[in-house]
Amino acid sequence: MIRFASAQLDGWMAAEKRKPLVIRGARQVGKTWLVRDMAIRHNLKLIELNFERNPALADLFTSNRPKEILKNLESEFETSIDPDSSLLFLDEIQAAPAMFARLRWFKEDLENLAVIAAGSLLEFALNKYQYSMPVGRISYFFLEPFSFFEFLLATENEFLLKKLKAFSHNDVMPESIHEKCLGLYHDYCLVGGMPEPLQKWVDTGNLKNCIKIQQDLLATFRDDFHKYGGQFDPGLLFKLFISVSRQMGNKFVYKRVDPLAKTLLIKKSLSMLSQARVFTKINHTSGNGLPMGAESNEKFFKMLLIDIGLVSVQLGLSSMSNTQAGKIIFTNKGGIAEQFIGQQIRSSQSPLTDPILFYWQRTGGRQGEIDYIIQHGNRVIPVEVKSGTAGSLKSLHQFMADKNLDLAVRLNSNLPSVEKINVKTTTGKPVSYTLVSIPLYLAQKINDLLDLFY
Repeated sequence: MIRFASAQLDGWMAAEKRKPLVIRGARQVGKTWLVRDMAIRHNLKLIELNFERNPALADLFTSNRPKEILKNLESEFETSIDPDSSLLFLDEIQAAPAMFARLRWFKEDLENLAVIAAGSLLEFALNKYQYSMPVGRISYFFLEPFSFFEFLLATENEFLLKKLKAFSHNDVMPESIHEKCLGLYHDYCLVGGMPEPLQKWVDTGNLKNCIKIQQDLLATFRDDFHKYGGQFDPGLLFKLFISVSRQMGNKFVYKRVDPLAKTLLIKKSLSMLSQARVFTKINHTSGNGLPMGAESNEKFFKMLLIDIGLVSVQLGLSSMSNTQAGKIIFTNKGGIAEQFIGQQIRSSQSPLTDPILFYWQRTGGRQGEIDYIIQHGNRVIPVEVKSGTAGSLKSLHQFMADKNLDLAVRLNSNLPSVEKINVKTTTGKPVSYTLVSIPLYLAQKINDLLDLFY
């Protein structure tokens, strides 16, 4: 299966001033596969070390001279290593954190050798050993699960993907293609973007075969927790995973995880799983301008799970009939659409930057919430998400009036459209703005479509 991130890796490989690359991402999102695939495509000799499987290999790097390290590697693996045609891959590097400091020597003394490091629990090692990180001498690369567009490519919908990627608001979307896309959106909500269950779906087309893999992935994430630096009640972890799925689309409330559990313990568990990139935090923003993290209220936040397919398993959607699951997926309840959109917004950002999500919620007085707030150029753009074809826009009208904005996005199950909104808010304030309605399945193209309005 093809990953769009491969093109970014190719750019790193072709750069004249190339730094060692550290790939960050949750367990099982395909980091190792991505590196192996690049080695094959570029006809590079892959020298792969897994420090979790064999921590003793770290002894090969005790020297600060990269050429001496290469001699050690040649002796260990009984093979010659030409820096110009080889790729050194340090997998599960978090098991040998002292390796981070040694990456600098490859940048300074052996720049022609391609060096990539990766790890599943990398965030904890980075936090713990921040003082020894070779600042300015390494590059970071952030890998997400398969996006919906990658899902289309994997499921042999290449021509459909080509049409969607070329679509603009000047084009007409045929109803039949629209319905086909919604059907594939339904499939993606159940299968998700984790590589292993997606591969099983491609191979068999049987959702039941995917469910067991998804359940095993969830168990792996929970079982990994002892590596995160503490002992935690397995029962609480299970409840936390379920609660994140159930609270999607709403402000996260600790007490809804377990009313009898200590809030501090829930907060610590949530924070650690977020660091491990199993959970994604949607940060509150005031929406008053850039940067969006300014004037944020830390008491207000929402949570997503790493992948929508795992959410569907948690909520039992995968075990329902297509009709039953479809009723939930295409209604404005349960936060499924918000999970989907959150994943696509993260995937649409460059893997060279750490993706961050924002939403807006009134913190006092009247109720009001905007599902996502994104930055487009130097503008703040509110994004409303509706699973179905209908839904109230009262909060959006008020937000646009209060912030004096003129462009907003609505993502739903309707055909694409652009309309001029001229209404009064619930407080009687007149507001006028352009509303760009985009089908859910085009979420990855939000920024491209917004370019047309400048």
